Amino acid sequence: MNALPFCGHDASQVKDSRPTDDGAAIRRRRQCEGCAARFTTFERIQLRELTVVKSELRREPFDREKLLRSISIAARKRPVEPVRLEKLVSGIQRQLETSGEAEVSAKRIGEMVMDGLKGLDSVAYIRFASVYRDFSEARDFEEFAGSVEEAGRG
Repeated sequence: MNALPFCGHDASQVKDSRPTDDGAAIRRRRQCEGCAARFTTFERIQLRELTVVKSELRREPFDREKLLRSISIAARKRPVEPVRLEKLVSGIQRQLETSGEAEVSAKRIGEMVMDGLKGLDSVAYIRFASVYRDFSEARDFEEFAGSVEEAGRG
């Protein structure tokens, strides 16, 4: 562990541990051994290392925080609780880790996000799609939004 958030001391004691609501992390209450201040850490359970294969065949490590950031941007100023976004990301990560594959395409992750957002918020779904599917004209956006609206009626 790096220097602690209060006094810079580098040691702490765990005072309490429990799983998070979705079971994907462990919440630990810690106390700094230097100044006795308390703070919380979260330890995520990682089943395997994942590599994301981008469209230009570039590879990079799976980054949970990057995925959460992009979904949060799509859901900005929408009535979607942050905990629901966390659960969506945890669910996607768990599916990927249990798939048995060490490499996953960015396209597959994007489709998983689209499926998840579709059920959470139609505006966030359309926002994410506009970036993910690289809409180049307003007409692309209108056609996609129209298909979402039609699907909502059906």
